[in-house]
Amino acid sequence: MKQDVEIFGLIREELERQRRGLELIASENFTSLQVMQAMGNVMTNKYAEGYPGKRYYGGCEVVDKSEQLAIDRAKQVFGVEYVNVQPHSGAQANTAVMFAVLKPGDTILGLDLSMGGHLTHGSPVTYSGKIYQAHHYGVRAEDGRVDYDALEQKALEVKPRLIICGASAYSRDWDYARIRAAADKVGALVLADIAHPAGMIAAGLLNSPFDHCHFVTSTTHKTLRGPRGGIIMMKKDFENNWGAVGPKGETRMLSQLLDLAVFPGIQGGPLEHVIAAKAVSFFEILQDEYKSYAKQMQLNAQAAAEIFLNKGYNIVSGGTDNHLLLIDLRNKNISGKKAENTLVKADITLNKNMVPFDDKSPFITSGIRVGVPAITTRGLKEKDMTQVVEWLDKVLTAPDDETVIARVRGEVNEFMTAFPLYPEMA
Repeated sequence: MKQDVEIFGLIREELERQRRGLELIASENFTSLQVMQAMGNVMTNKYAEGYPGKRYYGGCEVVDKSEQLAIDRAKQVFGVEYVNVQPHSGAQANTAVMFAVLKPGDTILGLDLSMGGHLTHGSPVTYSGKIYQAHHYGVRAEDGRVDYDALEQKALEVKPRLIICGASAYSRDWDYARIRAAADKVGALVLADIAHPAGMIAAGLLNSPFDHCHFVTSTTHKTLRGPRGGIIMMKKDFENNWGAVGPKGETRMLSQLLDLAVFPGIQGGPLEHVIAAKAVSFFEILQDEYKSYAKQMQLNAQAAAEIFLNKGYNIVSGGTDNHLLLIDLRNKNISGKKAENTLVKADITLNKNMVPFDDKSPFITSGIRVGVPAITTRGLKEKDMTQVVEWLDKVLTAPDDETVIARVRGEVNEFMTAFPLYPEMA
């Protein structure tokens, strides 16, 4: 068969782009070679609708073992009794939880997108804001931290069926016990979306949501450093109490409702090749080396935060507990969009981001989000954050000076040769 040289040429081009640049997008990471090898395997050929031992197709005896291994390893990583590894993404995982426990028109309460929340937590442009009555809580203006008192007041006011905690651009740990206490006052369920800090939670560096939240979802990339995908977890299974019953009138357990919500509720056949790669990433997380990696992420982010602050940058909440920083650039007289577009010319990639109480549109924004998972995987340490922040500062303070941008790009490219990426892929 004739090889598609065009697409494989583009794959090679992307590899070179990743190798030469500084990857500071908080939701991106570099998987191990074995995760990628597991993802590109013959299991992509197998249809396996259903779950291990309960498939709609024959010939699933091998993928049953693979999927069960992913489930068992994820249970061990997080210390939980229930895991569904089939969601294609974190968004799909959130969708499944909502489909399992909500009815159209039910009320949900999540962190506002402009305050660091996620689209699937009730944004009007997504299913979560179209199918459900979405309300939001935010952060305090004075310190940029979640306002738990306001969250509780809003819950008492709107009586949500589901409270969602978690964020895509929030640099502080969460008080899950405080959220559960508020939820209990109104009889709400709690969903923790830990897509960003999941790896640090797995390593015991941040508060665990599992003792306080009914459901926990995550992506498997980002800080977990696995393939792109999602998972749903529960510390313990429990009975529903809102009338969902089986064909013989029996009470359905939440695990059953969640499984049915994923398949056949919102997805068809699972991606068994991706699930195999998830199993590999969970294996890696169970190794001692991973805890060292997770701690290094935290150290790198905190070191970068201190350097940014010393240079006069406004970090929302004043610092970080996790792997990312949200920086308000309004005192630097540059928009998030301009910052993103200029930095990419210097082979530094990050994303523009709204900041709390932003006065610009989501397409322009007043801020940027800076993340360290990928550069930590490359091997950068706290001492290297001085140079990283120095490069960002040089570009951000001279965004129209092509000479400065070119000089920084050359320095970045030279610097990153000391941190080889996939050397096996010559």
